Amino acid sequence: MLRLLTFFAATLLGLHVALAQPTILVLGDSLTAGLGLAPADAFPAKLEAALKAKGLSVKVLNAGVSGDTAADGLARLDWALDPATTAVIVELGANDALRGLPPQQMEAALDGILTSLDQKKLPVLVAGMRAPRNLGPDYAALYDPVFARVAERHKALLYPFFLDGVAADPTLNQADGMHPNPQGVDVIVSRILPAAEQLLGKAVAK
Repeated sequence: MLRLLTFFAATLLGLHVALAQPTILVLGDSLTAGLGLAPADAFPAKLEAALKAKGLSVKVLNAGVSGDTAADGLARLDWALDPATTAVIVELGANDALRGLPPQQMEAALDGILTSLDQKKLPVLVAGMRAPRNLGPDYAALYDPVFARVAERHKALLYPFFLDGVAADPTLNQADGMHPNPQGVDVIVSRILPAAEQLLGKAVAK
């Protein structure tokens, strides 16, 4: 009987730990989906490994879809959200710039995503982007401030530039010059890690 009670106690404890484990969902495009990379080299997998290496029990889910604009992310938000999600990293907007879409349209979509996540009481980390400079200074002046403005409006965390330290470095990108290689993902993870830890703290505290 004692062994049986011990078994049930251990099972319930394990279930409690599993349910209590924070889960970060990464809603993004090809930069987080891991285009051209093995699944283990994609940003979500490497971020989870980096957080666990610091002793943090967490699961990071990959909800990146190559080619997605901010509006595409908004359209699939409800079915992309795993029921276990306790926090979200939003990395969208690169394709809006590549297609030359109006920054106002991107801002409205990002605002819609964060409004929905606010209603679900999910803490958010916004991973910002910068417009390609070949689009001209006027476009960049409209595009670049969007991410900080949306994050401030919704009291979300902000990592200003997802590709910081990686963009335009051929040693850290694949042959297309736009998508990070495994070494580039390592740089992104190392730089965004403090913000991800802060997001995790908010998820645990809520």
